[in-house]
Amino acid sequence: MKLATIRLSGNDTRAVRLDGDRLVDLGVDDLGTLLADPAWRDVARDATGPTYDVAGADFAPVVPDPSKVVCVGHNYRNHIQEMGRELPSYPTLFPKFADSLIGANDDIVKPDETDALDWEVELVIVIGERVRRADDARAEAAIAGFTVMNDVSMRDWQNRTIEWTQGKIWDSATPVGPFLVTPDEVGGVRPALHVSTTVDGQVMQSDDTGTLLFDPVFLVRYISTIITLRPGDLIATGTPAGVGHARDPKVYLVGGETVVTEIEGLGACTNRVVKSS
Repeated sequence: MKLATIRLSGNDTRAVRLDGDRLVDLGVDDLGTLLADPAWRDVARDATGPTYDVAGADFAPVVPDPSKVVCVGHNYRNHIQEMGRELPSYPTLFPKFADSLIGANDDIVKPDETDALDWEVELVIVIGERVRRADDARAEAAIAGFTVMNDVSMRDWQNRTIEWTQGKIWDSATPVGPFLVTPDEVGGVRPALHVSTTVDGQVMQSDDTGTLLFDPVFLVRYISTIITLRPGDLIATGTPAGVGHARDPKVYLVGGETVVTEIEGLGACTNRVVKSS
């Protein structure tokens, strides 16, 4: 199944299932609410509510208000090498917050405070059940599906200290979506999917999620050892080589560009970069 959260008029949102060129209303306001129901798979599969045209859909963040967003750095060998670092023995983790998230087609507003706005395509795990200290079987069962994130980074702020968070959590700057795609549609819980970023049509990143150092099941196990993962939580699994910061000379987004972060089978975030007014 392919599931999403869409915006309607006003502040209303609805959880929907993709069915051909239509989106079927699932009877709840967003995917976070849906995933909190232990029977969410049956509810999503069997729903026969009102429908909406996918062509004109206004996608909200796939889970608008997750309890946590855990991001993984240094998880593709080629990206680690381009950044001049050693291969890690353990995942490098940092947080994002719900206020950072925007929809798959929303504008990315470049903050006036940064001169080093960068792109990062990432496979995102969406958690579908509460889990703590998972073994492999429980970790697999806890993965509701996958989605796409552009982990937009303010590199000048990120590199002010040895700890990255301040460059990663800017308000309304991280596209995520458009769909939560269940594992059965993409080859299981350890999918090998092509990932890419283009900026104004030029390919900047191109890789395969099968080359992740720490795969989705390992990450759910590892992170759930530290903290309880809850339905709707997001785990961003890291970005491959090709970021603007690692280029010589460096390339940053200045405003006016269209950035497409895409993952095979999951869809794409297509975002215009605009200067703050």
